[in-house]
Amino acid sequence: MAKDVVAGAARQRRRRTRQGEVLSHELIVRTALRMLAEHGAQGLTARRLGLALGADPSALYRYFAGMDALVLAIADELTGRALAGWTSTGDWRQDLRTLGLRIHRAYLSHPQAAVLTASRVSGGPHVLTVDETVLSILHRAGFRDRDLARHYHVFIDSCLAFAALDAASLALPPAALAADERMWRTTYAALPSDTHPRIAETAPLLAARMTDSAYPDVLDTLIDRAAAELAAPATVPTGAGPVPMEKAPAGRRTRRGGLRPEPPGGPAHPEGGSA
Repeated sequence: MAKDVVAGAARQRRRRTRQGEVLSHELIVRTALRMLAEHGAQGLTARRLGLALGADPSALYRYFAGMDALVLAIADELTGRALAGWTSTGDWRQDLRTLGLRIHRAYLSHPQAAVLTASRVSGGPHVLTVDETVLSILHRAGFRDRDLARHYHVFIDSCLAFAALDAASLALPPAALAADERMWRTTYAALPSDTHPRIAETAPLLAARMTDSAYPDVLDTLIDRAAAELAAPATVPTGAGPVPMEKAPAGRRTRRGGLRPEPPGGPAHPEGGSA
């Protein structure tokens, strides 16, 4: 059961920790980030965090309801670092590109933390600021309603998806990461053209770029597509009804992008209720 969190100034620790610092929300998050970098997700426990802070582990619950709440705070911290110092140029394309690259870079600066947090929805103050900023940029560009929500969804999920993918590689043990990168220069480069003609002819090019992130190119593609939509003339005749959308497969889309199948007889309802 989660412990009560003491709000506001009441949770301020009066005594210094054994490390000589006053315990705070910010100090706990910074220390957790350092522990993730040194020990990975498995090494982040309340006991170890308490030892690193020089405080009793129970003191952490004056700031966080549990370790999961701390994980969400870490996600918010990474997002906040992406926004620090950013100012709008007034050009929606440039603003969107800069923000995307900043978020991606902030997560990659802490690979272990990125792997742990990129798929989470923290609802923290920094995350909400970024969400409002991205939506405002897209709104200023001219998107409204469903198109606004769709382009926000594509932008933020592609950014976090690549952050998770690229961070997972960086979080590998050095020997494993080196072996993965070497694969492009050895296995792929050695394939004969009679069995793998396209790989054989592009192997040097693949080796030159596959160890880098594809996110900047993907981001440019997404922004170009959004700009093309704005520039395209309306295709619905005056007075015509809405263009029917292609029917999606049965099931509800999950946060990770997959489809959760509906149970037989339609969607389930909480507590056995009916629609």
